[in-house]
Amino acid sequence: MKIVVIDDDPTGSQTVHSCPLLLRWDEGALRRGLRHPSPLLFVLANTRALTPEAAASRNREIVDALALAMAAEGLQEHQLLLVSRGDSTLRGHGVLEPEVLAQAWEEHFGAVDATLHVPAFLEGGRTTVNGVHRLHGEPVHTTAFAQDRLFGYGTSDLAEWLEEKSAGQIPANSVLRIPLALLEAERAEELLACLEALNANRSVVVDATHPEHLLALGVAIRRLQGRKRFLFRSAASLLNGLVDSGPSPLGPQPLDAHGLVGLRCRDLHGQPLPGLVVVGSHVPLADQQLKSLLANARCRGIELPVARIARVLEGGSADLLLPDLEAEWRSQLERALDAGLTPVLFSSRGELLFGSGAAAAARRLRFGMELASLMARLLSGVAARLGYLISKGGITTGTLLVEGLGLEAVQLEGQLLPGLSLVRSMSSLDQGLREQEPSDPLPVITFPGNLGEPDTLTEAWRWLEGLRGEGL
Repeated sequence: MKIVVIDDDPTGSQTVHSCPLLLRWDEGALRRGLRHPSPLLFVLANTRALTPEAAASRNREIVDALALAMAAEGLQEHQLLLVSRGDSTLRGHGVLEPEVLAQAWEEHFGAVDATLHVPAFLEGGRTTVNGVHRLHGEPVHTTAFAQDRLFGYGTSDLAEWLEEKSAGQIPANSVLRIPLALLEAERAEELLACLEALNANRSVVVDATHPEHLLALGVAIRRLQGRKRFLFRSAASLLNGLVDSGPSPLGPQPLDAHGLVGLRCRDLHGQPLPGLVVVGSHVPLADQQLKSLLANARCRGIELPVARIARVLEGGSADLLLPDLEAEWRSQLERALDAGLTPVLFSSRGELLFGSGAAAAARRLRFGMELASLMARLLSGVAARLGYLISKGGITTGTLLVEGLGLEAVQLEGQLLPGLSLVRSMSSLDQGLREQEPSDPLPVITFPGNLGEPDTLTEAWRWLEGLRGEGL
């Protein structure tokens, strides 16, 4: 069975390894992805960076192409599970995307019996108990993530959250809750009967505090495969339960942290090439992590002044003014690299105010993508000199991979630290997905905006620089 994950940013593969992540989703790319031996296939849709309308359109486009690819590869619908991967702190189009996917899936294969919402990300301290989603034990709506200007919310009760985010289309009292007790091993038959009774795309909230809960769910889902049709909106941890309940569990990743560090690119004399850190995320945790990293004398901060960039972009003369600014920032990157320092490219802290309402939200998203594209152009100018890249923030990372490095697909090698994946370019999709050619593809750490402690970014950088033994 192939598990196809439509990911709303590039960080959702943070608990798995040895699988392809497609950065395009035409029929040919999906066919080659379906042929890859891994039970997992990620499609990096980057929809968290899009308006609701654009996100809906992209999800439909992917399902349409996937249906064609499945037919061409002779895959039946019951041989595939579809997962919409979203943020474990509930930001993103968490109701819209699975709704659109269910509609598109029904057009090709028939009605979905249920959509299971499983936002637990156990490795990052995100658990769900009695239908309430928590971050390190605190209701997630009390955290800074709930104040997101685009995707904020007012409740941690997932049934109430579904009602809030669906504007009442999914009443909280219609949502089925699967509690922890039903996920215990001795109640496997009860869980199976509960799932088998679902129909008419019922919304379901699943509790989880330990991997065994998600494994039990995965076992039940597999037993019903071909008899029931389920769709999932989940964080990363569910993927382990779905894979490990099958005949080919993932097992340990081929390279441990030391092995991953050894993938750093080197020059012709065997010396390690310098790295680059890019920080686009604006959550308070990212601010703390950036401050910690910049305190190190071996790092040199290069700040992109967000307010100034916005004035240039909206002033009607961006084509004239922006290239000069980019040239200066690129020069700063070059000088830092020449000095043997790690340049840290970051957007100025704090968020611009674009007003309220749908039009303001669209402006905010558009500006965020323009800023990420600017960072990608700066990366492109120095990529050949780099030994590694650390990218903080999902939207930023997706844009850097596609626009900055010009990639079509990457191979997930594993996690350097919990939740921090290392990916490298795969061979051209036009030649088929296969192992990397011996050309030292640039290793990229995909670092979620919402993950870690204040010193985690510094710790990742120290690992890659071979400085882990030194004090923080």
